[in-house]
Amino acid sequence: MQTRNKIFDDLSQLMTNAMGVAQGARTEAETAMKSMIDRWLADRDFVTREEFDAVRAMAQKAREENEALKARLDALEKKG
Repeated sequence: MQTRNKIFDDLSQLMTNAMGVAQGARTEAETAMKSMIDRWLADRDFVTREEFDAVRAMAQKAREENEALKARLDALEKKG
């Protein structure tokens, strides 16, 4: 009976070690994949969300200023 418990203990220890190795491999694979994706994105010259929002705000402001100037120009042309 003692031999049977020893086999189960050894099997349990083997499974625990295998799970630890699998977890380590998973973490390493995730890190490698994230690094590869970050490099790929950097090579594509994508902009960050903050950069996009800043340029969009600048374009909106320029559009509003352009509309205001057009309205002033139209009013001056009607006077003249």
